[in-house]
Parts: sequence; structure tokens; C-alpha cells
Amino acid sequence: MSRWRIGVDSGGTFTDVCLFDEQDGRVEVWKVPSTPDDPSRGIAAGVEEGLRRVAPDAAGLPAASVTYFGHGTTVATNALIQHRGVRTGLVTTDGFRDLLEIGRQKRPDLYDIQADKPPVLVPRDLRLEVPERVDHTGEILTPLDEVRMRAAARALATAGVRAIAVSFLYGFIRPEHEQRAVAILREENPDAFISAGHEIAPEFREYERLSTVVLNAYLGPVMSDYLGRLGPRLAALGLAATPHLTQSNGGVIGFATAAAMAVRTILSGPATGVVGAQAIGALSSFNDLITFDMGGTSTDVALLQDGRCKLASEATVHGYPIKAPMLDIHTVGAGGGSLAFIDAGGLLKVGPRSAGADPGPVCYDRGNEEATVTDANVVLQTLNPRHLLGGRMGIRHDLAKQAIARLAGRLGLGTMETAQGIVSVVTANMARAIRVISVQRGHDPRDYTLMAFGGAGPLHAARLAGELEMKRVMVPRNPGILCAMGLLLTDLRADFAATRLMAASADAAPRLAETFAALIDRAERWFGEEGIALADRRLTRTVDMRYEGQNYELAVELPDGTIDLTTIDRLIAGFTHAHRQRYGFATERDRVQIVTLRLEAVGTVRKAALRAYPEVGPDAANAITDRRPVWFPETRSFVDTPIYARDALQPGHRFAGPAVVEQMDTTTLVPPGMTARVDSYLNLIIEAAA
Repeated sequence: MSRWRIGVDSGGTFTDVCLFDEQDGRVEVWKVPSTPDDPSRGIAAGVEEGLRRVAPDAAGLPAASVTYFGHGTTVATNALIQHRGVRTGLVTTDGFRDLLEIGRQKRPDLYDIQADKPPVLVPRDLRLEVPERVDHTGEILTPLDEVRMRAAARALATAGVRAIAVSFLYGFIRPEHEQRAVAILREENPDAFISAGHEIAPEFREYERLSTVVLNAYLGPVMSDYLGRLGPRLAALGLAATPHLTQSNGGVIGFATAAAMAVRTILSGPATGVVGAQAIGALSSFNDLITFDMGGTSTDVALLQDGRCKLASEATVHGYPIKAPMLDIHTVGAGGGSLAFIDAGGLLKVGPRSAGADPGPVCYDRGNEEATVTDANVVLQTLNPRHLLGGRMGIRHDLAKQAIARLAGRLGLGTMETAQGIVSVVTANMARAIRVISVQRGHDPRDYTLMAFGGAGPLHAARLAGELEMKRVMVPRNPGILCAMGLLLTDLRADFAATRLMAASADAAPRLAETFAALIDRAERWFGEEGIALADRRLTRTVDMRYEGQNYELAVELPDGTIDLTTIDRLIAGFTHAHRQRYGFATERDRVQIVTLRLEAVGTVRKAALRAYPEVGPDAANAITDRRPVWFPETRSFVDTPIYARDALQPGHRFAGPAVVEQMDTTTLVPPGMTARVDSYLNLIIEAAA
């Protein structure tokens, strides 16, 4: 009997389902339209349809044979973007309630006189102060005024808040005041979602910590409500496996933990794609990768060096600082559904507005009349002009062409030139995103392989690689559902941190050892709670370091072993190397500081094992299923182009562009002047012709 592991990635346009059979290694994929009003409906429908597909003759759903369920979601991300969180209150140290609004007094867009700040998530009348004060050493200067604290709790209850954030100055060093405040809030507001700074972000930088704990409170009930709907829907299908949700750091956690720490799921969906890319790249010996995940609404890019994606301890997501561990992923509003328009200066622009899943591109024939990137590709016929999703979804080529023609008339260009212009503009947008994570951080993209996935990634990958002078593109076997597959390739993971500001000197070794020992104790408790066997536990230590006087740190890995004076020397050497790579220089004159100590705890779990297949020879002619005219900018005309079926391509097959490769979950374009080959893991490798 088959034993299925299921990964589901719920995106803004489609919900992707990946089913992996533990018995024979079979992989089945399925796509259904997302249901933005309640994503749990789309997920349940996708799982049900996927299970019926793999067992069409079964008397009922084979849900009992599901041994693992993993899920990546954009629920928290979308709630933040659309500001659909709950009414939230804040309790903070006397004199600091306006910190949330003042921030760092930095202007992110210095020369934009019309730049808008993101809305403050807690209005001023719901930001309450209580007398208490702890200094930077942990000494209590002013005890918590419990009478005022109780009055604040009652005031927030009267105001009808659904969530409350608690963040006191230096609460990460001495959390007793925050702990007592939470206890009082629970007594006075038993139904409220309560989030405390020392639990969510126990690190220094008061504004970023405050922002993070407020975000967690603001999004917590949204995530809790969503998981409260999804859980029963899965149970109704008969799934008995414990469900897991992806974190922004690429690991998975249980639903209860995800509901309590919603801020750690903001990059839940994109993180799984990076995990999947990491595993597939390693199998094919491509360890230096730039991942390119283009979906219907946005594009996510990340850089993997030596097979690993760097972990960022802090990021700004949609204008809000978040101090939580997350894979270093950069997102831009460029996807298949991105809308093309003409700006006030008469220039063609694309995104970030998107047609989304509903109404979708013009070719979906659901009422949208604004041209999108998908419509441009339908007109160019790089996309099938009749249907998508392997024939399951019919589209209207004529409507797409009319929409592009309207735009072309306003631009004074031809229809085909305008369609190609839309593709060129969105390619430039994505190239800028990749330069942010590569060139701006000391990496040359020409030294990396571009791994393309997502529903629209393979269609644009070759053009994007050309823009960046990258020599190779890798397209996985199931690129449209790689984020879902990544859920079957990831481990349980938790991150622990403690800020301990000190000079990187011999005196630091004992404090370093003591702090890491405390972090390891916390990690061991987490391992026990998750039921992870001793043989499956893995710990990785890193230290955030900087030169004295700097405001930002670089992470340096700390090898296993006893911490002594030689450890400090290795840390300084590692920091010097990292600083030189990031900024182009290092100095011996300035003292190096240790700032925050971090511990990554990983519980390894059984994963989907991808199989290698023997080569069958280079002739791919039998995989050609059709031919159609495709418009290429190289010829400025339609070219009769072979259409290859991805399912029919076997290891060893080779062919030259121009060519189009079609499969249920995506379409891959091989332009003129490039060649494609299939490796032993069924990945498509596209390179410039010799």
C-alpha cells in the first residue's frame, strides 16, 4: 500500500499540491485555483483532488495512508500587506509609547517627497504606558507598578482589543516585568491574544523588538483563526498525520506554535522553495545558486553559496522591521498577473499591482481588461494560446491580444512590440532584485547558476539570465510546485538567541560559553517537546559581530567544540573575512565586538528521496508533440517552434532553441542561441550555445 507525504503551498493565484509515495518514490503534482477569501478551502480541495488522482479506483479517499502533511502559506503576509490584522493594544515602558511611530527617524526613500510611511498598527490611544524600568545591565531601577498595569489591562479590555503586545525596555535582559505584565493581562483579558517581547524577539534594538512583538500580536489571531479552519477541514478528509507549517527560516513547526508565533511565518511560502532548490541543486552538484521563484503575484529571489542560503536575523517586510530569523529572500511585485500600465511620463511600467487569482489576467475571461505579463506571453505565444494547466484551464487569446493592442495604441507601438516590451520591463524589474542579493553583497551573479521555479519562473529564466550575463539556467522537474515539494525536503527547526554586547577578547570566552550553554538548554527542551530522537538532533552556533561604533552586524559561524581563547581568534578571523566580502575592506585598527549569540536547532525528519535515472541518449525528437509560431525579439517575427512535452523528456536528451517545453505546472522557454539538456534527476539545464 502506498504511503503518501503531502506538501501544499498556498499562493496568491494557485494552490500547489505535491504528493510523494514513500514506497516507490513516485511524485504526483496538482494545482487548483487559490481561494483568497478563505485559503483553507482551496487547500482542502487541492488535497482531496490530489488524493483522488493518485487513487482513482479507491472506494474512498486514501487519507489514512498520508504519513506527513506540510504546508506553506501567505496568510500572514497577505494580512500584513492588506492591513487586515486585528485591533491590537500595546503596553510599554513609561515614556516610550510613541517609539512605534517614531522608529529610527530614517527616510527609506530620501528623495521621494511623496513617499508614504506604512500605517502604524496600534493607534496612539491603544498604546498604554506603565511605570517600570530596567537598565542595560539588568538592574531594576523602577519596579513594575502593578496597580497601573492592572488599570491598563482593564482599559484595553474596555477598548475591545483582540490582541495585546507587551514590550518593556531591556526586557530581553531581565524579563520578570514582562512576565508579570502578561500574567495580569491574562487575568483581566482571558480571551485576548497576548505577545511578549522576551518570548518573540529576545534581542537588543528596542524599536525593532517592539515592531516585531506588535506584528506578532496583530497577526496572531488571524493565523490562529485560519489554522482553526484548516485543521478541521483536513480532519474531515480523514488525515491523521500531524500537520506542520513552514517558518520563514525554512524549517517547519506545528500548528500550535505557528499560531503563537505568527510573525515567524511571514515568509512561509517562499522559504520552502529555497529549501527545495537547495536539495535539488546539491543532487545535481550545483551548490552556488541564485533562486528565481516567479509566481502569479510576486517574485522571490535568494542566493545560495556552497549549498546554503544565509539566514537574516532582521529584515523589513512591507515597511515593517521584523527581528526574527528568516532566510535571506528578496521579494518584488513582479509576477504573471502583474498589470502593465503607462505612467504619467508616458513610459511603460509593470507591477506591483496584480490581477491575482480573481479576476486574473485578461485571457482568463473573468472581467479584467488590463493587460498582464501572462497576457503578453499568450500574445507572443510563448504560452499556449488555447489553454493552461495541461489543458485543464481554457483561455482567450483574442481577449489578451485586444488588451495588449489597446496599450500599444496609447504607446504608438505595434501589438507584438508592446507584448515583448512588457516581458522586457518585468525582466528588468527581476534583474534589479537579483542584483540586490548578489552584486550589492559582494557576489558576481555570473559565478552562479540560476534555478528557476514557480509557475512563471521557467518562462522568463533564460531572458533574465541573459540580462545578468549568467551562463546557466536550471529548471527542476516540477518547477511550478517546487515550494510544495520543498515542504517534503525540510526539517523541524527552531532558533534561539541572546544579546550579550562585549568586546571580542580573551575575557569574552567564559561569557560566551555560559550563554551558549543556556541556549543549548532551551534547545534541548524544545527537542523534547517535539519528540525528536537524540540521533536526529543537530545544533549550529553563530555569533553576530561588528566593529565598535558600527550599527549593523555580520553573522559568523562558530564551530563545535570548547570555547576558549582560540575560539575568539577564529571568530575575529571569520568576521574579518565576512566584512571584506560584504564591504570590500577590513581593518585591524578598530576593536571587534560580539553582539548576539544564536543557536539553530534542527530535528531531522524522513524526507522525500529523489531518484536518479539512467541516460537514454541525446535524441529528443520523440518528445515533440506540436509546433506553433512563437514571436522572438531576435528575429522580430514569428518563428515556427517545436513544442516539447516535459513528461516525455528523459535523461540525456538534448535539443537547441528556439523551443518551448510544456508541462502541467509551468512552461519553459529556450530562446534562439541556447541549448537544453536533461540530467539524471530530470532537471532541465539550459546554457548558451557553444
